[in-house]
Amino acid sequence: MNDRRLVVLAAAGLAVGGVFGLAGTFAPSAALRGLAWGIDGLALVMASALLTLRYYRHNEDMVAAGFLVFAIGEGLIVSGAAMDLAASVPSFGAGAGLWAVALALISVPRGFPHSLCDFSGLAPRSSSPRRQGRSSWGRKYCPRQFHCRSTRILSSWPRSSVGFGRS
Repeated sequence: MNDRRLVVLAAAGLAVGGVFGLAGTFAPSAALRGLAWGIDGLALVMASALLTLRYYRHNEDMVAAGFLVFAIGEGLIVSGAAMDLAASVPSFGAGAGLWAVALALISVPRGFPHSLCDFSGLAPRSSSPRRQGRSSWGRKYCPRQFHCRSTRILSSWPRSSVGFGRS
């Protein structure tokens, strides 16, 4: 399977998972909710398995591991899709914990370089005139040597409107 078909199939799986997950939330009966959440979980497992292959082929091992952990977490969650809500809480909690680990694995490497930069726009600005009001946290931990758009926009606002520092 070529890379384009793999990405299209993964995107379709993510879209189906999103639609059926939302539909299951608003389902009028437990049977319909279980069916919708079952389809949602299976589509997300398929999509995350395909994304694991894609990123592994592109030598992005950390991102691939993140999607693999996401598939495992979603597998735990789908195991409780047809159960009563109270009975499925332990598997949902374990799956949500694995989702958090997967998000960390996917977000850390250079495969997604702007995640830390975008967050750094929320950090307090440095009072040093040499930094021209940019975030010292973003300057120190941004994976690239430039600042992302959100950092520049937030650092140009007055301090009182952002809510950091003294006015």
